[in-house]
Amino acid sequence: MRFSGKVWRYGHNVDTDVIIPARYLNTADMKELAAHAMEDIDPEFAGRVQQGDIIVAGKNFGCGSSREHAPGALKAAGVACVVAESFARIFYRNAINIGLPLIELGEGEINIKAGDLLEVDLAAGVAKNTNTGESFTVPALPGFIQEIAQAGGLVSYTKKKLEK
Repeated sequence: MRFSGKVWRYGHNVDTDVIIPARYLNTADMKELAAHAMEDIDPEFAGRVQQGDIIVAGKNFGCGSSREHAPGALKAAGVACVVAESFARIFYRNAINIGLPLIELGEGEINIKAGDLLEVDLAAGVAKNTNTGESFTVPALPGFIQEIAQAGGLVSYTKKKLEK
């Protein structure tokens, strides 16, 4: 799995109420939710994010409530993957279930700025900031999680397995 996109950079403890504010949870339409993704922390995000862009964040991304709408809104907005120092466990699981790849780097300085172009190769376990030329190792996702993401989520993955 390879991704290449513009970076949207955020700090620590970005919670699900910021990712998709509760006032919009009266719909299950992911396209509608995507139109409001990140608006309380970054009002320009939903209108400017492009298909394939990448979110880079600090510790505890996706903390807060267990709403599965949060990773769904990001995926529907076009986010290809999220790179963070760490993720809230329920957000991590919800993202896997819908096929949104997450890359957990652990603590440490992530030398990636908003607007940089980041290339990620999950199979090779490497990412490269094309603005700086800096490459770094990323933990490869287990094969079955990559298969779930490539299938578009756990439901699609399961259907494909059952068809075989």
